[in-house]
Amino acid sequence: MNPVLKSVSSSSTGYFDDDVFARICDAITDQGYIVLKNALPLDTLNHLFTGLIDSNPHQFDLAGIGREQNFHTNEFVRTDQIQWLEPDQPFASQYFTWIEELRLRLNRHLFLGLFDYECMFAHYPEGAFYKRHLDAFRGSTNRRLTTVLYLNPQWLPEDGGELLIYRKREKTPIETVIPEFGTLVVFLSEVFPHEVLPANKSRFSLTGWYRINEGLAI
Repeated sequence: MNPVLKSVSSSSTGYFDDDVFARICDAITDQGYIVLKNALPLDTLNHLFTGLIDSNPHQFDLAGIGREQNFHTNEFVRTDQIQWLEPDQPFASQYFTWIEELRLRLNRHLFLGLFDYECMFAHYPEGAFYKRHLDAFRGSTNRRLTTVLYLNPQWLPEDGGELLIYRKREKTPIETVIPEFGTLVVFLSEVFPHEVLPANKSRFSLTGWYRINEGLAI
């Protein structure tokens, strides 16, 4: 039987929380990123967590670097495992509805030209990591905004696996994010290098990217 979380409360009084969307838009405008606890409805989080467990993260594919013909695995850089999600997967439908509403509001208020969204479950087995990197690939501007939603119930600081967010050319992180259940991180993909520290137990997240149409990019 899959556990359904009851101990984490949602900050939203409805499916779409105008205050949450406004806070995200304001933060991206002011500083380029935001770390927000309980941004999504609890029911949505539970559906994602249940779907994650049902999909058996121990059989995910080894994550790699680059895209298409440039894709390769490199265990010196990253050792996580992934499974791509699709909007027609029933357990993910609420999440994709929420993320589409956020896309519309970001475009309306920030004029980012976000075109579509792709996302994946990421499983970091004990000891797995992802060294410092940018999400926007060299020579490509298609990934404009990164989202990371953590799905780790009862995560403690001593469990490790923190996300470190940096400014370019700086060695000291500006944010250290504990991957607690329901915490959402959103940041400009081309602006903020980041890394995942090794965890002391399995660590789960839903990582996604809003993309722009490269054919329309200037």
